[in-house]
Amino acid sequence: MVEIFPEIKYDIVVAGGGPAGIAAAVFAAKEGLKVAIVEKNQSLGRKLCITGKGRCNITNDCDREDFFANIPENPRFMYSAYSFFSNKDLRQFIEDLGVRTVVERGERVFPESGDAKEVRDALREEVRRLGVKVYYSTRVESLIVNDGRIAGVKLSENEMTLHAQCVILATGGISYPGTGSTGDGFGFAKDLGHRVTDLTPALVGIDTVETFPEELAGLTLKNCGIKFLEDGAKKPLYEDFGEILFTHTGLSGPTVLSASFFLDKKEGRKVAVSIDLKPALSEETLDARILRDFKEFSKRQLGNALEKLLPKSLIPVFIEKSGIDPKKPVSSITKAERSKIVSLLKDFRLTFKGLRPVGEAIVTKGGVDVKEIEPGTMASKLVKGLYFAGEMISVTGYTGGFNLTIAFSTGALAGKSAADFVKNIN
Repeated sequence: MVEIFPEIKYDIVVAGGGPAGIAAAVFAAKEGLKVAIVEKNQSLGRKLCITGKGRCNITNDCDREDFFANIPENPRFMYSAYSFFSNKDLRQFIEDLGVRTVVERGERVFPESGDAKEVRDALREEVRRLGVKVYYSTRVESLIVNDGRIAGVKLSENEMTLHAQCVILATGGISYPGTGSTGDGFGFAKDLGHRVTDLTPALVGIDTVETFPEELAGLTLKNCGIKFLEDGAKKPLYEDFGEILFTHTGLSGPTVLSASFFLDKKEGRKVAVSIDLKPALSEETLDARILRDFKEFSKRQLGNALEKLLPKSLIPVFIEKSGIDPKKPVSSITKAERSKIVSLLKDFRLTFKGLRPVGEAIVTKGGVDVKEIEPGTMASKLVKGLYFAGEMISVTGYTGGFNLTIAFSTGALAGKSAADFVKNIN
């Protein structure tokens, strides 16, 4: 049941109560303005709780250069937002809210407790402390614009209208629709004349032509090299080093999620996925290693002699791809067969079939065209009093805390800028 509030005039209304919306509301309210958040869900920060596998990868503690190297979509647009509220500022902001943080592998920053709910609860408390009014289980139906200037929002519930001098759209992308990210904001932006670039899944797993990943579902390979090779191309579409996860339909894991940025238009094309299972070893070193193992296991069959090289569940698939009889004694393995094993260890191949559905993506690639947004304020260039934040904007980063940083940074700048706008016209 939706509570009806008698007060319907605000300085700023924020549509969306995710990380970007919360940051926008907090930074606007800190300027002493009257702020409201309109949130579809029954609570704020729902999507925040599923980030980092429920642990909340808040940000990445890298330096500025590395940060922008991890923003493949429109990184230059982020310069002002990053200068205003950087990854270092975000970590300090969360710490100041009482959440202790730790830095883990890959410079990823997590709450020390390992519980995303701690971050969410701290942000909720800050919203409450600052007196921000939150309309829960409520959806913005449309924006009200008079003479090219924002005048408020109309809500779907009770035909309520919230009058405001500024509206910040932070409704998210179209990934994980169960959390409320159903693309509403893009419709509002289009209605007001904004161009929305193609919306595609980003940071999402892939399906492969081969079906054997189903047999390996749940297996994680660590410290592997991976390349995506389009037929006829001289350079890989993408290459990386790190973890790879087998799924029921293909591959996932950090390296594959990042690669998905470059695969959204490759369905139907011939793209090979080459995995280097032993990137630290040359072919010569690997051959010598195999010879030692075969000497140690000289009385075994091949199917029982690779346990020091590969995870147990991968061995049957590996041997099948090699074409060698798994029952063949290792003492009978020829040099040519050993060469096949070495080659397969360095180039274990699958074939790209397509990306998983956008509903499974961590974030959405695309959004409101950055050419129509002022990078120094997050303000619309077309409608006065309208601001954008988070996944609404066509800026996306790799996995590792970069997308949450984008959300908080753009949200913080939008909130402060909207507050300045209101102060200047009053």
